[in-house]
Amino acid sequence: MKTLARQRDKAEILRRLKEVRPESVRRWGRMSAHQMVCHLSDSFRMVTGQKPVSHTTSVLQRTIVKWIVLYFPLPWPAGIATRPEIDQELGGTRPVDFAADVAQLEALLELITTQAPRHRSGQASTFDWQLHPIFGRMSETAWLRWAYLHVDHHLRQFGV
Repeated sequence: MKTLARQRDKAEILRRLKEVRPESVRRWGRMSAHQMVCHLSDSFRMVTGQKPVSHTTSVLQRTIVKWIVLYFPLPWPAGIATRPEIDQELGGTRPVDFAADVAQLEALLELITTQAPRHRSGQASTFDWQLHPIFGRMSETAWLRWAYLHVDHHLRQFGV
C-alpha cells in the first residue's frame, strides 16, 4: 500500500505534482488545476491544525468507511464531497500565483512527512495530528496513507 511515510511514494507524488500545469484539464469535478493545488494545501493545513474545519461523522464513518477508504485496493471515485472550509468554491484558499502555490503545497507535504521522525526522536513537534472531519482520530500511519490517497485522487483528476 502506498503512503507518504515511504520515501519512494512521496517522490512519486512530488514528481507527478511537477507535471501539473495551470492549463491542465480536469477529467471530473469543478476545480481548476490551480484550485486543486490550493485545495490540497488546505487539506494539509487541516491535518496540522492550521486550518480548522467543521466535522460531520458517525460511528459507521469512523470505523467501516474509514477502513474501506484507507485500505480497500481501489482508487477513490469522483464526486466525493469535501468540507466547506477546504472547498474551493466556498471557504478554500483562493489561488494567487501558480508556482508559489505549488511551492507552498510541496512545503506542507514536507512538513507532514517529516513531522513523525522529529516527534519520535523526542524533539519538539511543529504540529499535532488533528481529528479527521469524517474519520475522527487517526494514527500517523493512517494520516500518511490518507494523504497519499488524497493527493493521488486529485492528480488522477488532472490526468497525472
